[in-house]
Amino acid sequence: MTMQQRYEPTGLFDVRYAAFLATVAHLRVRLHRYCARMTGSTLDAEDVMQEALFEAYRKIEKLDDPGALRPWLFRIAHNRCIDFLRSRQARERAEANFAEDEIILPVEPAGQGAERAIERLVIHLPPKERACVLLKDVFDYSLEEIADLVDSTVGGVKAALSRGRSKLAALPAEPLADSAPERDPELSKLLSRYVELFNRRDWDGVRALTSADAQLRVSDCFRGQLSESPYFVEYEKGKATWKMVVGEVDGEALLLVLHRNDDDVWKPAYPVRIQAADGTIDRIADYYACPWMLPAALVVGVDPDNTGIDADSMRRFTEASPAGR
Repeated sequence: MTMQQRYEPTGLFDVRYAAFLATVAHLRVRLHRYCARMTGSTLDAEDVMQEALFEAYRKIEKLDDPGALRPWLFRIAHNRCIDFLRSRQARERAEANFAEDEIILPVEPAGQGAERAIERLVIHLPPKERACVLLKDVFDYSLEEIADLVDSTVGGVKAALSRGRSKLAALPAEPLADSAPERDPELSKLLSRYVELFNRRDWDGVRALTSADAQLRVSDCFRGQLSESPYFVEYEKGKATWKMVVGEVDGEALLLVLHRNDDDVWKPAYPVRIQAADGTIDRIADYYACPWMLPAALVVGVDPDNTGIDADSMRRFTEASPAGR
């Protein structure tokens, strides 16, 4: 899918813009992983990260020190995550899970190999503790760097680390059982119908499921009304061998596009999020341009019914490839 050209440095870009684009290319996987653990959603993290990068791009002229670009981007992404959490009142829900006691336990991390467990459980911490534990124990930032990123002091970071690690240590050794999210039967029916028509390339049928002013977002490529985009045409002429199935990512029901590799095995490639109102699709978000998303997810599930994919691909994946710093 090539819906729109991405920006490249030209004569209109000074060295700061070129450095920004080069840094983002290397840092984006890491930024998304951080946002995913802060927001608790792989898909929401991509949206938050894109907003952060857009904000940074508009403000790049205010950055005088090119060497400060990486922490500056992380700081903007962190602030966007906090705004996101506040907007859905996640802070109150998270803080209600634990009493704010003053017991200080040893502050050393659990040791090597614990990163994935930390990433799975850290969502149970309040935002500041969550950020400090992630930045220190997963992303290996110094106390001074963390203090700058979260707008705190070294002492404040130490205290947040102590509280956060203590709370994580008090959780069960086994991963917390994920309560199955309630599924909207009407949405499930709509998703199944969408997949059926999409795989048949029945674009008129797919359009009939959408509202007249349905919005489309294709990450990095397009944002606007579905009716004004070549969305279905791009899938029709795409070179990749693909099929769409109903699945889930980190507990959220959505669609997954599968690609068939050279070994003739179907593998999940990227998610598509569908939102509906009154039985009609009014919003589609396609993440085909974000190959880092599924590797960053803690759980990817594929409905085994009528997928035609192998058993390995139908299992839930809990391992993610580490993002280098």
